Amino acid sequence: MFASPAYAAGAAPTGGALGLIGILPWVAIFAIFYFLLIRPQQRRMKQHQQMIGAIKKNDVAVTAGGIIGKVTKVEDGEVELEIAPSVRVRVVKGTLSEVRPHGSKPAND
Repeated sequence: MFASPAYAAGAAPTGGALGLIGILPWVAIFAIFYFLLIRPQQRRMKQHQQMIGAIKKNDVAVTAGGIIGKVTKVEDGEVELEIAPSVRVRVVKGTLSEVRPHGSKPAND
């Protein structure tokens, strides 16, 4: 009595239509990931590269480790920071997290 098969009134989609319906959710998921994760990350990387490319002498730089220093020398891949009077360290440009232009002062001074 309950074991009888149920038949649909219309024909089931076949071939190409079924494949397109199966791929559509994957395309939607990829689009969501692109606009929410990939694109903003690419924008941040581009801004970071521009910031590093525009660094010049006398700017104040902050490294990823939190060291703040004044830029004394800029080379191709490295920057020399003066972190205290007559104390200079060389850091890789890619490790800079922030560059403050020359003449900027902290808010509480």
